[in-house]
Amino acid sequence: MTTIYSEIQNLLARLTLNQSPSWQSLLDVLLTQYPGDAATLMVCEGEELVPVAIHGLQEDVLGRRFHPASHPRLADIAATDGVRHFATDEPLPDPFDGLISGAPDALHVHDCMGVALRAGPRVVGMLTLDALMPGQLDSVDHDELKAIAGLLGTSLDMAMKARQTRARLQDVLSHTGRTPLVQRVTGRSAVMRRLDDELTLVAQSELSVLIHGETGTGKERVATQVHWRSARRDGPLIKLNCAALSPNLIESELFGHVKGAFSGALSARRGHFALADGGTLFLDEVGELPLALQPKLLRVLQEGEFQPLGSEQMRSVNVRVVAATNRDLEDEVAEGRFRADLYHRLCVYPLHIPPLRLRGQDILLLAGTFLEENRARFGLHNLRLSASAEAALLAHDWPGNVRELEHVISRATLKARPQAGEILTLAADHLELVRHSVPSVTDMSRVAGAVSADDIVPLREAVDAFQRQHIQTTLEVAEGNWAETARLLGVDRGNLHRLASRLGLK
Repeated sequence: MTTIYSEIQNLLARLTLNQSPSWQSLLDVLLTQYPGDAATLMVCEGEELVPVAIHGLQEDVLGRRFHPASHPRLADIAATDGVRHFATDEPLPDPFDGLISGAPDALHVHDCMGVALRAGPRVVGMLTLDALMPGQLDSVDHDELKAIAGLLGTSLDMAMKARQTRARLQDVLSHTGRTPLVQRVTGRSAVMRRLDDELTLVAQSELSVLIHGETGTGKERVATQVHWRSARRDGPLIKLNCAALSPNLIESELFGHVKGAFSGALSARRGHFALADGGTLFLDEVGELPLALQPKLLRVLQEGEFQPLGSEQMRSVNVRVVAATNRDLEDEVAEGRFRADLYHRLCVYPLHIPPLRLRGQDILLLAGTFLEENRARFGLHNLRLSASAEAALLAHDWPGNVRELEHVISRATLKARPQAGEILTLAADHLELVRHSVPSVTDMSRVAGAVSADDIVPLREAVDAFQRQHIQTTLEVAEGNWAETARLLGVDRGNLHRLASRLGLK
């Protein structure tokens, strides 16, 4: 027990020094004292509980968000002043039924307890213990566990008040409840941790940000995080998809118009820049802006003023612009389709969102988010992935990225639902994933005697597939840095960007 208190004191010391604590190591130390097959340490984000450390549970649990209103046992624990030990025949469903790793046939938890972590009267987190055998947790000293929970509650409260801690801690624990939780940047991979650090760094500045990334990688979510982590968080966040507007209307949408400015303008209208005054304007698909309109956007970025359509007056505005594109704007500039001066004004700080195929185990964290959403949507006791489904998700190349993953989980849940009992398990067959990459010669040679003329692909396709895979692998080694990737491959950076665009990598 001395080790546990020592670890908690170490946690408090790290928080005092504005360092990021290791919640996982803390949970591991706690479990040397207590029996059980699974455990979670969760923190409150708004009205939801978010796991920051787990033991004995499937990896996707770290990506889930547990709302006590949907999980009555968690609500019961939060309402209890002390340790809540549920009876073996407790009818309330357990939120971790079916989610214990390594026990695919043991779907139901048979011994469960939890304790709310409090700072005064406020619940700031929760510790849960689960076991597959009845009576496993009977030996737990409730008074001792409550005392430990009190120290942990103090630690979490300090973390939530530590405004200058590392970005990851700030993102996990300092949530104010105003940011939509679905907009969080999810990931523990090296590439996503680096993106998270960069995101927090640039958010604290006033620099214009240009977000690059493939379709479906979550550019809007990153833009939202730039706003909510900035000093402008109390101002408006206005979003405009430049590709969704008619070229005849986009100037009015951006800058507004006065009554009679054009046929049909029966009244004056404020544009998106005026609406975003004091806050952030997110311009999605900025590469689709008509060339004729780009000088006016450049003016407002440079001078902080614009002229509504049909007006003779200039209007001042204080807006931070965050833009996003899945195009290579350097190529667009070279081809004369995008102004170089506007590109450099937008791209003061570039952020690159790595594609899902380079995020490793983060795929399972994101899957957990979508599993919990679909569990609630379809009214299921629980929704889980089989081992084969997890393997299929990790092996897929995800050309549609996070958006494709979300749709795959939703579609699989709908198709598997007729087979649902209390706990629905998604198998690989339910996912219906089809690999989009072209099989290599090496892959085909491994099935000797099974290759026919139908298996042979054109030489150009085979070369493209090899180049695509080789660039992807090198980019992962370079942690998403294209300049470093070009150096490792021994090619000119501009040529690499053009080749990557042709191969569908940018």
